[in-house]
Amino acid sequence: MPIYEYQCTQCSARGEHLQKMSDAPLTTCPACNAEAYVKQISAASFHLKGTGWYETDFKHSGAPSKAASGESASTPSSGGAAACDH
Repeated sequence: MPIYEYQCTQCSARGEHLQKMSDAPLTTCPACNAEAYVKQISAASFHLKGTGWYETDFKHSGAPSKAASGESASTPSSGGAAACDH
């Protein structure tokens, strides 16, 4: 079950409440009993542990090697002399 953050617009009291996703949002402030308790938007946090898609697909970021992308290591020939500005 997720933890939701709420804040009262009357007394500015803040609280965290463990609720089911299907539960109706709370509206009554537990501090002042006003019907002004509003759900806040907050960032979710989680940590990927163990082996799995993160370990195998995203842990080692970087450009793919040229061999993997099909490019050759040698430079392509232009078929003529290269221009040189000296």
